[in-house]
Amino acid sequence: MKLHSDRFALPSFRHSLIGAAVLAMCSGQALAITPFVVKDIRVEGIQRTEAGTVFSYLPVRVGETFDDEKSIAAIKALYATTFFKDVRLEEENGVLVVLVEERPAISTVDFTGTKEFEKDVLVKALREIGVGETKIFDKASVDRAEQELKRQYLSHGLYGVKITTTVTPIERNRVTVMFNVDEGEIARIKRINIVGNKRFSDKELREIMALNTSGWFTWYSKADQYSKTKLTGDIEALKSFYLNRGYLEANIESTQVAITPDKKDIYLTVNISEGEKYTVSNVKLDGEMFGREDELKSLLLLRAGETYSGELLTESNKRISDRLGTFGYAFANVNANPEIDRDKRQVAFTFFIDPGKRAYVRHMNIAGNTTTRDEVIRREFRQFEGSWYDGNKIKASRDRVDRLGFFKDVTIDTPEAQGTLDQVDVNLTVTEKPTGNFLIGGAFSQSEKFTFTASIQQANFAGSGNTVGIELNTSRYSRTIAFSQTNPYFTDDGVSRSFEVYLRTQRPPALNVGSFTVKQTGTRMSFGVPFSEYDTVFFGAGLERTTIDTDISSPTVYKNYVRQFTGIASGVGSANTNSLPLTAAWQRDSRDSAITPTLGRYQRANLELDLVGNSKYYRAVYEQQWYRPLTRSITLALKGELDYGRGLRGTNYPVFKNFYGGGIGSVRGYQSSSLGVVDPVNFDALGGAKRVIGNAELQMPFPGGGLDRSLRWFGFVDGGQVYQERQKIRASELRFSAGLGVSWISPVGPLKLSYAKPLNPKPGDRLERFQFQMGTGF
Repeated sequence: MKLHSDRFALPSFRHSLIGAAVLAMCSGQALAITPFVVKDIRVEGIQRTEAGTVFSYLPVRVGETFDDEKSIAAIKALYATTFFKDVRLEEENGVLVVLVEERPAISTVDFTGTKEFEKDVLVKALREIGVGETKIFDKASVDRAEQELKRQYLSHGLYGVKITTTVTPIERNRVTVMFNVDEGEIARIKRINIVGNKRFSDKELREIMALNTSGWFTWYSKADQYSKTKLTGDIEALKSFYLNRGYLEANIESTQVAITPDKKDIYLTVNISEGEKYTVSNVKLDGEMFGREDELKSLLLLRAGETYSGELLTESNKRISDRLGTFGYAFANVNANPEIDRDKRQVAFTFFIDPGKRAYVRHMNIAGNTTTRDEVIRREFRQFEGSWYDGNKIKASRDRVDRLGFFKDVTIDTPEAQGTLDQVDVNLTVTEKPTGNFLIGGAFSQSEKFTFTASIQQANFAGSGNTVGIELNTSRYSRTIAFSQTNPYFTDDGVSRSFEVYLRTQRPPALNVGSFTVKQTGTRMSFGVPFSEYDTVFFGAGLERTTIDTDISSPTVYKNYVRQFTGIASGVGSANTNSLPLTAAWQRDSRDSAITPTLGRYQRANLELDLVGNSKYYRAVYEQQWYRPLTRSITLALKGELDYGRGLRGTNYPVFKNFYGGGIGSVRGYQSSSLGVVDPVNFDALGGAKRVIGNAELQMPFPGGGLDRSLRWFGFVDGGQVYQERQKIRASELRFSAGLGVSWISPVGPLKLSYAKPLNPKPGDRLERFQFQMGTGF
């Protein structure tokens, strides 16, 4: 085809080149146009796209010759942008006219029927694959988005999901995209078949897996809902189980997942090749060890003559790498080379050590903190710039920043510093979380009934790391109004300062105590001095005024106290005392978690002493908690507490400082605060100046809950007693109980239920077999 130049002479007539171009692209035939020199370029039809964007894709400029080759290239380039659904090229008196029709833009993306996923999560996920507000509408991208939604639902066991997509045009060349979702019913695991296992039973292996068949509590754990991610984790767990028991060549050969035609039941089959059990014949080190062979060898957990364990092998590698890291070798490489003797079923290992280059830390960089000041994070660092790289100090730095509680996530990486051979940068990245907390809530226990709590607390006030709080607590027996402030770095070397102003009113601390009122108004200040990563010593002082009001029904000890300070013979009235208590405390905490610990120890010792006020006394408290995992899912928890108080300079120990025992938190199976001596007149428990408490718990995951640590059941044995000031502590007077319980860190607060059988109750003891408490932890 040839366009004659005399036809261009008509100034108002436009000649379209698109037909020739498209025909040439489709048929492969060479169609020619009459070339012309481009005097100008004009773009028509654009609404959102800038003209400059169109110019940038054209293969021709003003002053150049436009021909059929450039015409085809121009059309291909403009279509490839996906901005346009139609493109035409015309010539008008030497002016190249580009006429386009833009694809519509997506105005909104919405969903109906989605219950399994939050809408915001889906919107964000689809935007990443090109379907989102302001994105150019593309049918292919919407189809991909629909398939991605289905894939997500299938991964959650919703195999009956149906998704219908509706695209609605609206004004200004825009569309709305609506995904209508019918989730259907969740497909549940009907049976798990394990094939090929000879050494271990199906039951043993299924207990390792996160996936499970439906049970009493799978509505909570969702263990019966198939997930490819869970299956992958179970495959690794099974491999580790065999490797840790000597089966060096154990392997999961295959897995099959079958679903019934109605898409409600899933049958899962796991095929295992166990292989033979191996023992370790020899373990040795090789490579550069800097004369520390004995030290590094002591880190090995594999031992000749013992059964092979993949877990011990991995941990041995890690321990050697970490130890070299403490000497500055940031990129130490430790590889264990096995030599397998299949006839003898033995394996020998040679650990090859390549320490690499010794490295210095060039920069400690912080990123992600939008509210928290850099200095609040940097003062937790134990690794310093310009010093040798130390893996232990870097890990301690990360852990200390994480324990601040200001961040959702704390990560650290140590890339090589660019342009150097012996330096690394330490990059710590945090993700901020809200640290202000306004709480209105309540709790319920058998002893306290309903408790109303309100508090305002800012744990990272203005990004300074300081904690400021106001507490309001009221119940039938205890009321508190308090203001507190804590500065964890009152001094640059980490000495903390805390102070509190409070008003506390206490009526009988349990249902079985007679009528009286204790009102305490005061303030206290303390300083904490850390002297190791786990140990802190506290010193403090306070000023307190105590008012005790009694009536005719009050216990005799409270009447005696009023009589002592007022001279009222009946002891019915009001007594005021002032005290200046001094406190000293020591705390060590090496637990792996403060909420659901499974390993470590917590110790606390506190001494309160008053030599100046009306009531001269001292009060000592020692508490210890010890946790040790017995298996992957079972934890042994031991707790003990010894409390001792005594009056000084001829005065009695103040009754309002008494200790109480019985109930959840001390000796279950006995009514709260009921242990110890009772009033001879009204038989109310009086508490005492001494207390001994011991608890032992065997904590296990709840049946059907997998390894979920927030929900556990436990068996327990408790023992304890409360003694008067001048009463000897006798083991024969201890009360014991045993029973079962459930602990749940629920969305509304910790919940603990227990059923206890008192083992040696005495006449007059007040028993309570079933007890529960909500709103306080263990």
